[in-house]
Amino acid sequence: MVPIRKILYATDFSESSAPACAYAQTIAQLADAQIHVLHVIGELADSRRSRIPPEAFEIFEKEIELYVVKEMEEFCRRHLGDTVTYTSETIIGNPCQTILAAAQQQKADLIVMGTHGRTGLEHVLVGSTAERVVRRSSIPVLTVRATP
Repeated sequence: MVPIRKILYATDFSESSAPACAYAQTIAQLADAQIHVLHVIGELADSRRSRIPPEAFEIFEKEIELYVVKEMEEFCRRHLGDTVTYTSETIIGNPCQTILAAAQQQKADLIVMGTHGRTGLEHVLVGSTAERVVRRSSIPVLTVRATP
């Protein structure tokens, strides 16, 4: 069996991501592994970004980052506490690409993330970051469906 030393847990901070966090936590405890908690702030599409003056966009971006850092601290405290060793990071970027890049940078052995379980037209329109990560990842990915 391949040892698991580092788990990348990707979260959007929603309550539907909590079950995936519980799996990451349990696996980390069983394997004596570390968790790297990652939240990706999606980039604005160029068409929307061009409508915002650059100086206003920089202020907006910094405010979002400050807010997300606080949210990350609260999420980790509430869901992980001191039960496992973890680090955390927030990055602005394309969620799928950023998760895969972070997994490689962190030398993760496993990616754990939640999935909203969208189907039908909603799945076609919104897509699934988890699905894209599963298809492109070179390491195992555990997806945990949110409880309805």
